[in-house]
Amino acid sequence: MISPKEFQRRRRQLMRMVGKGAIVLIPSAPLLKRNRDVEYPFRQDSDFYYLTGFNEPEALLVLVPGREQGEYLLFCREYDAQKSVWTGHHAGLDGARAQFGADDAFPITDLDDIIPGLLENRERVYYPMDRVGELHGRLLEWVQQLRGKARSGISAPGELVAVEHLLHDMRLFKSAAEIGAIRKAAEISVKAHLRVMRACRPGMHEYQLEAELLHEFTMHGMRSPGYPCIVAGGSNACVLHYTDNSAALKDGDLVLIDAGAEHHNYAADISRTFPVNGRFSAAQRDVYELVLEAQAAAIAKIKPGNHWIDPHDEAVQVLTKGMVKLGLLKGKVSKLIKDEKYKQFYMHRTGHWLGMDVHDVGDYKVGEAWRMFEPGMVLTVEPGLYIRPDSKKVDKRWHGIGIRIEDDVLVTKDGCEVLTRAAPKSVEDIESLMQEKSP
Repeated sequence: MISPKEFQRRRRQLMRMVGKGAIVLIPSAPLLKRNRDVEYPFRQDSDFYYLTGFNEPEALLVLVPGREQGEYLLFCREYDAQKSVWTGHHAGLDGARAQFGADDAFPITDLDDIIPGLLENRERVYYPMDRVGELHGRLLEWVQQLRGKARSGISAPGELVAVEHLLHDMRLFKSAAEIGAIRKAAEISVKAHLRVMRACRPGMHEYQLEAELLHEFTMHGMRSPGYPCIVAGGSNACVLHYTDNSAALKDGDLVLIDAGAEHHNYAADISRTFPVNGRFSAAQRDVYELVLEAQAAAIAKIKPGNHWIDPHDEAVQVLTKGMVKLGLLKGKVSKLIKDEKYKQFYMHRTGHWLGMDVHDVGDYKVGEAWRMFEPGMVLTVEPGLYIRPDSKKVDKRWHGIGIRIEDDVLVTKDGCEVLTRAAPKSVEDIESLMQEKSP
């Protein structure tokens, strides 16, 4: 769990960055309708939660640096005893102050009455421009109202600034508590991957393995995956974001599982590929061990001082050289890489930032240069090869093989730590585990 003091530290850091002439407005996530009067399970906006820990819809965070009456304001729903009977506990205004540290709290219905006054004589408004919605339109109306009061000596903000650049750079560097949350998500995600390897049998359906994953997550209190589970048997693994999870698993095929739990809004992200019947064929093993070699080479490049692109470049080098050896590509390795010929079988990057969002925030470049790794960053390393059944000029023994191996990696002061290393990934370890069939 993230402590109230850590949320407070985050708010203070952001206020220092924006300065006393500014005001910050960040809305909560909305409730989304699934159908008619049924809503999807609520998941808070990551930026809003990062600064508040407040897990309700219909709320607005306001930070007003230097305001004597209180710098941290929270607009939210008033407590409604009748509503609590139907949908459960909600904080109300008193809870916003007592439980979530707000200096003051106001009804969300009073935005039009209160926000214009808070904007008075502020130079800049920081808000999330990547979520253009109702707030954007209302903000323009509030600013326009203030411009009509210029003769009274009231000035309106002259700049509307995206808060993401500052806030997302903060989120990129994980605290000890955040790393602890990711570790826990990783621990349970590993258990889920072990479970599906033991449970898998020819004739099962992809959705049955998905059920095993979700069972393990839920049994450990993680009610939601960090993203929709990918359970892709056979050539379905050649579809990068396959989530139908409806096909039967065939004897002799591989199955690619990409799944991770979410713990207190922090995600894990693991991919493993293994044979449905528990034994790799010769062709499957050759491709699999090439991907595994590429992943090991990429992970070895993760350490302070190296750049974001280094693991990817290393993985591409190993994969391209290996594909030439297997006959999937023909030509000189350096030219194949320069001409990006490897992309017909490996078309994505080798990783992404990981945190509150599975594809977490944070710039990959600073200016024109690739970002350097620093302690506290968390990323995935996930090379793969995807040889579609319609691949031309490719020996048919490779057709339909899709493999991805993905781990979550923490940058440390001396190098890196693989947080998901307990999930087996060598051919021998996978085959051995799969002989331990669940009853």
